[in-house]
Amino acid sequence: MSYTAPTLEQKFVLETIADIQQLSGLPGFDSLSGDLVSAIVDEAGKFAEEVFAPLNRIGDEQGATWTDGTVTLPPGFREAYARYVEAGWGSLTANPEYGGQGLPFALSAAVQESLTSANMAFSLCPMLTMGAIEALEAHASEEQKRLYLSRLVTGEWTATMNLTEPQAGSDVGALKTKAERQPDGTYRIKGQKIFITWGEHDCAENIIHTVLARTPDAPGGTKGISLFIVPKFLVNPDGSLGARNDLRCVSIEHKLGIHASPTCVMSYGDNDACVGYLVGEENAGMRAMFTMMNHSRINVGLQGVSIAERAYQGALSYARERVQSARMGAPTRAPVRIIEHADVRRMLLTMKARTEGVRALAYYNAAAVDRGIHGQDDEARKAAKGLADLLTPLTKAYATDTGVEVASLAIQVFGGMGFIEETGAAQHLRDARIAPIYEGTNGIQALDLVGRKLPMDGGEHWQRLFADIRSFADGLAGEGAATTLKAPLADALARLETATHWLATHANRPDDIAGSATPYLRLFASVVCAYLLARQAAEAERRLTTGEGDEGFLSAKVVTARFYIEQILPQDIALLGPVMKGAELLYALSEDQFLAA
Repeated sequence: MSYTAPTLEQKFVLETIADIQQLSGLPGFDSLSGDLVSAIVDEAGKFAEEVFAPLNRIGDEQGATWTDGTVTLPPGFREAYARYVEAGWGSLTANPEYGGQGLPFALSAAVQESLTSANMAFSLCPMLTMGAIEALEAHASEEQKRLYLSRLVTGEWTATMNLTEPQAGSDVGALKTKAERQPDGTYRIKGQKIFITWGEHDCAENIIHTVLARTPDAPGGTKGISLFIVPKFLVNPDGSLGARNDLRCVSIEHKLGIHASPTCVMSYGDNDACVGYLVGEENAGMRAMFTMMNHSRINVGLQGVSIAERAYQGALSYARERVQSARMGAPTRAPVRIIEHADVRRMLLTMKARTEGVRALAYYNAAAVDRGIHGQDDEARKAAKGLADLLTPLTKAYATDTGVEVASLAIQVFGGMGFIEETGAAQHLRDARIAPIYEGTNGIQALDLVGRKLPMDGGEHWQRLFADIRSFADGLAGEGAATTLKAPLADALARLETATHWLATHANRPDDIAGSATPYLRLFASVVCAYLLARQAAEAERRLTTGEGDEGFLSAKVVTARFYIEQILPQDIALLGPVMKGAELLYALSEDQFLAA
């Protein structure tokens, strides 16, 4: 199936939700203009369509291959990555001091979406590198920045994130990889890591592994973890490549999806000669790693957006061509294209509305990150950072769940043909299924939301967001269709407030909080998406009134927002009950009772 980047939609969301024009007035974004934003979104879409998308199918069918520690990508990947580097796509948000363009994360989000829709497995390589750049710029020494950042920014070198070990999945504090300090100030790294995305490949001349490890006298748990740079090839003081480091890819995983993304088992120090370089201070590794992980969690949320968009496009194309059955109530029994059937339209509108909702959420989140760094003053930066922190678990969890659910609906639209690999519909569901798992499972995101993000700064960030939603809903007036969204949006916000206050009053009952976390996150995210879609509908109606923009696109924005708020948002009524029931039923069965008699 072909892919067409939704550039008109992306630019509209950047304008109305990310408020890209206001971002251009912030310190550091002086070179940003409307024309530049439009050009970058258009060119990224073209690049994704022409360079990454044609490799999606071959990547799924052939996948990455492992031979004696060497990983080879399918034909065309190496050349496509070279074109990615040449075009400078990886440098968009990086610091100009290291060769970056210093553009907003929100703009980069649109670019990353297109690349991921075109080829999710391929897009993981630059995504991990972006996260490492963030971590190193924030925590590395000046010498480390000089040696590594410019090559990572260009994409000449790629990077990984090494957390997981066989005995330590989400429980990072259980890791056992060792780091012993040497007289010259370097460390000897020894241990094994699993599930290392793009840990070995043939697309770049060097791979910079960021590795969590424990020094001999470190305290237990996460407090005793340090972060190290462990390059595949050692880097000489002049920046040239030196000897091969003592690390190797032991194997790659055979996975449900993203077959062209090598998921590696990495072994460090088999010959006791693996050199690592401490980033920051000993025992401060988690703080540095979370800089990378928070960036990555938003980008993983974008993967949900991207796969949903790609699956929707395929289903829509098929529905417009496939002829089957007469339309119910039609005067003749002549078969029609299935897009004329009400239930197919319901599925397509659900896919469209869910996808546009989480796109708005992800861009809103990315723009809050930008304002948290570049805001005009300390107060503005604090408020924006608090909003970004609050939204990140929503983006990661709700958007990736949406990717899976929309990809599944796409198969339903295809019918039996969707279950056949040749149509390509099944690949999207297989690829999407990893996103709710990695970078912190969605259950962990829900616990993070209720346990950390809601109480943060006395709850001021969710209170400010709720006030913004209420103010917007109260301000809807006039005769346009958007005004019909006022009451249901206000009612949904009231339910969310009820759930939020219930959690606050049960803060001393951790089982109840944990048991309520997942339905609460879904309730929270669905209300935020409804709010963002309603904002788009109101702006679309304003532009229709003044004669600005594409009439068909703008009127569709209004209908899509109405569908979400009238037919998807009411599901949050059902979520309120599970949130406020706590954990009693979750522990009502003994372990033996989970087994059938």
